[in-house]
Amino acid sequence: MGSLRLSAWFSSAAARGFPPSPSDWRGRERGRPSRCAPSSPASAAPPPSLGRLQVGTEHAWQWDCLGGGLGGGLGGGGGRRGYAKEMEAAVRVVQVACTLCQRVQDSLLLADTGSGSVHSKLDRSPVTVADWGVQATVSWLLSDCFRDENVSIVAEEDDKTLSSSDGTALLESVVAAVNGCLVEAPKYGLRSPEKDLRAHDVLQAIRKCSSTGGPKGRFWVLDPVDGTLGFVRGDQYAIALALIEDGEVVLGVLGCPNYPMKKEWLNYHQRYYRLMSKVAPATSGSWNKGCVMYAHKGCGQAWMQPLVHDFGMLNWHNSREIQVSSVSDPVSATFCEPVEKANSSHSFTAGLAHSVGLRNRPLRVYSMVKYAAIARGDAEIFMKFARSGYREKIWDHAAGVVIIQEAGGVVTDAGGRPLDFSRGVYLEGLDRGIIACSGALLHRRILGAVDASWNSSTL
Repeated sequence: MGSLRLSAWFSSAAARGFPPSPSDWRGRERGRPSRCAPSSPASAAPPPSLGRLQVGTEHAWQWDCLGGGLGGGLGGGGGRRGYAKEMEAAVRVVQVACTLCQRVQDSLLLADTGSGSVHSKLDRSPVTVADWGVQATVSWLLSDCFRDENVSIVAEEDDKTLSSSDGTALLESVVAAVNGCLVEAPKYGLRSPEKDLRAHDVLQAIRKCSSTGGPKGRFWVLDPVDGTLGFVRGDQYAIALALIEDGEVVLGVLGCPNYPMKKEWLNYHQRYYRLMSKVAPATSGSWNKGCVMYAHKGCGQAWMQPLVHDFGMLNWHNSREIQVSSVSDPVSATFCEPVEKANSSHSFTAGLAHSVGLRNRPLRVYSMVKYAAIARGDAEIFMKFARSGYREKIWDHAAGVVIIQEAGGVVTDAGGRPLDFSRGVYLEGLDRGIIACSGALLHRRILGAVDASWNSSTL
């Protein structure tokens, strides 16, 4: 048996209780047993290693898992080392990144977004202070956490715009956003810099994320703001961080600051949710939206916790297991697809959905929130078939893939093969598209439908 111990190698944060989640919660709170260990009788005290968060003898939280994979478990059985330190660091760092994004998004929604707050990259995709700010913040924090090791990071952004002669004011905004979050790092169990970072320090942190990945060694993969278009529109987006070692994703963390706890709200634009929240405010202190999801390869479990930004100090005790939906009948299944039509074909996925008997309206959400929806049981299928010429990047999928898999789902390309994260920054060798499902039965049906329909496709 392997074990992942989330020990207090950082300075421990003060514990604070979180309120219960809404009544439609899926997972252990609804009595579903863990896949990592046999369930115990309700009247019996849980044994000390049942694949769940427990309090340790030194007031630290430990996460024991009976899962296999990676040498027999999370503790590095079979000669493989564990990733306790990495998992804890990644979750804490993404929590900080969520705070930065929430602050920037709030400022964008209050201001005129046409006044220079949103910029365009060479491919015309939007980029904001949050994209650069999160990348600099994550880079600095990971380097500080693992200062005795060489931290290698693959990330989406570069510093060209910020370093240009026209980027001075923008750079100042990024520096302010970064320092505003780093000064609060102790609240997340992390260390703050001894003094504010200067513009040069921020640029250096961004530049450090220049790894190109590959089949050997270890590197982090970061998408600082996945779904920037949704972000600037006040809608869904995600912060995605994964660790890859020797070509395999070994852990993934998804920060979803606007993810509603009630499934029904995913069908509405986040701006409408904000409006309704003002008309009918939620109960004070209730967990209504926002979460960080995380999982480790081979554990057979995935977890979700509230945002520190909304509820105070980070408390591992409030992490809850998430599981994919048990729906296997296509008539009852919900499928997700990208909002944007530029890089994917809605018409092809609509045809596939009809051919396998899917009747529910598709759930169109920005970013890797689609992966989160499947992992939490709010949807059953995600299909993406890129248009000709588009190449999928590893930071758009790595964290979401491992979280779905450990929550009980299946993710492959359209040929049924695992996604290959060992060939650089792109998912090279991808067979037609990406299919993620809550279970093997739905997955097989989608694969069959793709094979039957592909020759008539105009992709």
